[in-house]
Amino acid sequence: MSDTPLSQISPASVYTERLATRRATVAALAARLDTLSYARLGAFLVVLVVAGLAFGAQLYSPWITLLPAFAFVYFVATFEAARGQKAWAERAARFYASGLDRLAGKPSGVGGGERFADVTHPYSDDLDLFGPSSVFERVTACRTRAGEDMLAAWLLNPASPVEVIARQEAVADLAARLDLREAVAVAGADTPAADYHPLAEWGTTPLDAPPRWKWWTVELLGLLNVFAWFGWFFIGTSALPVLAFGLPSLAIALPLMAWSRKVLKPLDRAAENLSLFEAVLSRLEREAFTAPRLKELQAAMRADGFAAAEQIRQLRVLLDGYNARRNAFFIPVAVLRIWNVRFAFKLEAWRARSGPAIAQWLRAIGEAESLSSLAGYAYENPTDIFPTVENGPVRLAAVGIGHPLIPAEKCVRNDVTLGGEGGPRVLIVSGSNMSGKSTLLRAVGVNAVLALAGGVVRATSFTLTPLALGATMRVQDSLQEGRSRFFAEVTKVRLLLDIATREGGPPLLFLLDELFAGTNSADRVAGAEGVTRALLAAGAIGFVTTHDLSLTAVTDAIPGAANVHFCDGFAGGELKFDYTMRGGVVPHGNGLALMRAVGLKV
Repeated sequence: MSDTPLSQISPASVYTERLATRRATVAALAARLDTLSYARLGAFLVVLVVAGLAFGAQLYSPWITLLPAFAFVYFVATFEAARGQKAWAERAARFYASGLDRLAGKPSGVGGGERFADVTHPYSDDLDLFGPSSVFERVTACRTRAGEDMLAAWLLNPASPVEVIARQEAVADLAARLDLREAVAVAGADTPAADYHPLAEWGTTPLDAPPRWKWWTVELLGLLNVFAWFGWFFIGTSALPVLAFGLPSLAIALPLMAWSRKVLKPLDRAAENLSLFEAVLSRLEREAFTAPRLKELQAAMRADGFAAAEQIRQLRVLLDGYNARRNAFFIPVAVLRIWNVRFAFKLEAWRARSGPAIAQWLRAIGEAESLSSLAGYAYENPTDIFPTVENGPVRLAAVGIGHPLIPAEKCVRNDVTLGGEGGPRVLIVSGSNMSGKSTLLRAVGVNAVLALAGGVVRATSFTLTPLALGATMRVQDSLQEGRSRFFAEVTKVRLLLDIATREGGPPLLFLLDELFAGTNSADRVAGAEGVTRALLAAGAIGFVTTHDLSLTAVTDAIPGAANVHFCDGFAGGELKFDYTMRGGVVPHGNGLALMRAVGLKV
């Protein structure tokens, strides 16, 4: 993909316009619901009056009652349809309101994927991938657990250049499809992160189905039971048919109860979220995509020539029928028709036909949602670009790189070059407190994560080769595990060295922030130099930040190392930062000035 912006159109203006339209629709439908509510009540009262005059006073034929009854049914149906439309418009309004919150740098409220947080991961915690105000929260638009799982996996596991290019093509195709993203956001049941994995497990669970003749016997006996009891109660026929059909029903149903429970138990709550599964599949199946990856996903949403959405619709209808047994008025019929066993046969037949494909459909939805999330992020950041990911000697070159979680208008950008022909392989970044050293490392790291996940990056130009990532930016001590911060950092560095030296793996991009700050100066410098040499010897590239200016001297002893710095000024009793990276060693620190600024006598 070329280093060109996706669009110059302001997403904020589009979101604002659509939000106003959806809110106007909500207001109009609310007014219509009030009118229909009164009309429904009026029609019901008319039914009562007409029925009273027809049946009580016998002024006219009782059939006249059907006219206001039909009107009442019409108003009820229209009211329910309008209520559904209002719910859709309200959710669409929330979709655009959340988008405007994201553009304003506010939490979108969709969840930060806290369940994926892992302090033992090489870079997840260091780069704020998960949790409140995280990369995941900023990017995700997933409505299923499968989508969240896949998006998290993409952020945690860099992809190959071929896979990145395939994802970029799909993201570019999806970026402009705002109507599709809105439709998916409001589709089906309003359930956050719906989990269909139990359904997929049920679909592949082997069960020994009873012989098919028992199914037909259950169906036949169920109908005969209904006729026998109807005749006995309402026509006055003999009770003999009740016994004649009831006893065989018990004889065949009781041995099948344990089997039916195995079939039905995993589906007890499945119907609640199937409307979302069906709606998302249906919407994705209808879209005319151009990207090869998206066409592959559409092909995966079929099984033996049957569309996945239609198969899920059939399952939902079956479960709705099965759940009719919960209606108190329907219980007698359910008992007579051997409802549980009957529907166990029906659902087992569906499972045998389509069950094994559920996992495939779920993977397709998960990938489509992950791509759509990256596409939504790209749409909302039209000046961000697709990076170039290419094979070759290890390299990362970025012009105008900034941190994606900092609003674009506040983001200070820098140029970074690591590796390649003649470029430094490690930058020793010196500078004072709060000058921007850690933010630079996180900017490079987060953009590399997004680049290797298939997304856009905050830069005007960004090229990199396949890389593994590792960082020591948020290493903490642990009271529970009885380890110091220094020990935790040493353990993390050991992990990064193992990744860097792993046979067959991509080179490591390391982000080492204030390395070994928990020990004395001499050990810190010696340790940092030794680790840096070992990483470079393993083919890695990266950064080492420091407050200790003695560490900057290692560039004289390590080939491929270069010094850069961030500086500050102190004026009017305040520190001033420009957050711009410059070549060389920082000329001064700000520690004493900062202490004096807060009133310490030093």
